[in-house]
Amino acid sequence: MRKTLLLFGFLAVTAPGHLQAQTGPTMLDPNLAVRTVVVGLTQPTSMAFIGPSDFLVLEKASGQVRRVTNGVIQATAVLDLAVNSGSERGLLGIALQPDFPGNPGVYLYWTESTTGADTANLANVPLLGNRVDRYIWNGSSLTFDRTLIRLHAFQNDATNGVMRGNHNGGVIRFGPDRKLYILIGDNGRRGQLQNLPCGPTPQCPGPIVPDDQFGGPQPDNAHLTGVILRLNDDGTTPTDNPFFSVGGAMGGEVGANIQKIFAYGLRNSFGMAFDPKSGNLWAEENGDDSFTELNRVEPGMNSGWVQIQGPVARIAEWKFIETSPGFFGLQQVRWPPTNIADTPEQALSRLFVLPGSHFSDPEFSWKYEVAPAAIGFVPGRGLGPQFEGDLFMGAARTTLVGGNLFHFNLTGNRKKIGVSDPRIEDRVADNLGKFDITESESLLIGRDFGIGTDIQSSPQGTLYVVSNSNGAVYEIFRQ
Repeated sequence: MRKTLLLFGFLAVTAPGHLQAQTGPTMLDPNLAVRTVVVGLTQPTSMAFIGPSDFLVLEKASGQVRRVTNGVIQATAVLDLAVNSGSERGLLGIALQPDFPGNPGVYLYWTESTTGADTANLANVPLLGNRVDRYIWNGSSLTFDRTLIRLHAFQNDATNGVMRGNHNGGVIRFGPDRKLYILIGDNGRRGQLQNLPCGPTPQCPGPIVPDDQFGGPQPDNAHLTGVILRLNDDGTTPTDNPFFSVGGAMGGEVGANIQKIFAYGLRNSFGMAFDPKSGNLWAEENGDDSFTELNRVEPGMNSGWVQIQGPVARIAEWKFIETSPGFFGLQQVRWPPTNIADTPEQALSRLFVLPGSHFSDPEFSWKYEVAPAAIGFVPGRGLGPQFEGDLFMGAARTTLVGGNLFHFNLTGNRKKIGVSDPRIEDRVADNLGKFDITESESLLIGRDFGIGTDIQSSPQGTLYVVSNSNGAVYEIFRQ
């Protein structure tokens, strides 16, 4: 999205309290209802359960990890970090070590401030200011243990002097393989991992063009963006990663980074989750003005950005929208949308190919951007047997889309999206404009959740939705 997710609709809300009657969101399925678990949080982003009615929740701009027990926010934060929260930066992602609390590791994705205090100034961030750290939970607070990785954050391109702070991703998840998956968006880069083998130039093969004033286009530490990384819980690289041998043969900093990659070619995402039935990884991918994606992420997947967004067969539609007067641009001037290929074959031929990689079309997409955010699965029958294994998706805006909540069935083999509306049998909703939901009405299951930045299954089998804009956490339950 050209306008950043976390600039929309922040609200000052009431003080914390116990479970309250529903006042905002509504469910459209008569089998489900929603209630407020807690309000009074400040820009919450993500959460993790540490007990049946006990969870940790992150606040984006305060840098605080708050504990909520039985619907009450504890007065003292369990951790307070000096964050840069400009644009989409801040305290963004949390994951618990799979053996928690036996192994009390708590992992946080956050953007560091160079001032030693919270700031929203886009300039006050290190070049590698996005970081994933491990902390130790002692029952009442978090203590720093180690840094697993530092990732790109500073965006002030010498080509146009525009400073930005978006496309940081920030979702982290442990998979059923007990590995830690880390998602970072393109962060404004235009290098090899954005499918520009020669850098930001349409002349390729040809001279190699640096991505920015820090070098590139190879994925050294300053250009490792637009990827899902897969790490061991101590930050080392698993030897069964899809490009481990490829990176090992390259050697050096670039080779070591390629060894960490699980998937690449992503623009940006606020939602990533594992299917509890199949173990498959799914992620949503935000488009610029068109072709929002929902992907099943296989090892070695190349999602196609910046050469392809949406189904490759629709490359002409994507180019038409992104070059039209109302939408012209792909945020970065270094590679304008006029460079987009004219045919699917041409687009595929331009991809940056790591040996063993593959491009795959999204499992579902919208023609025009609908701005999704978090995704989460229902692992059991807590919402009823008809929802077991289903996927829910939140929204990244409060305006126009109204905090929608979408619901997807998966097919029997857990590889595709099941649909009932014949208009979307092609798995593309041909909506009529940006943030319009035409052709996807059958997928809408809730409204007015605000900016839904996390969706988690509770120990009781219900579904919790974190609302960044409402400063709240909601619980979806079976009536």
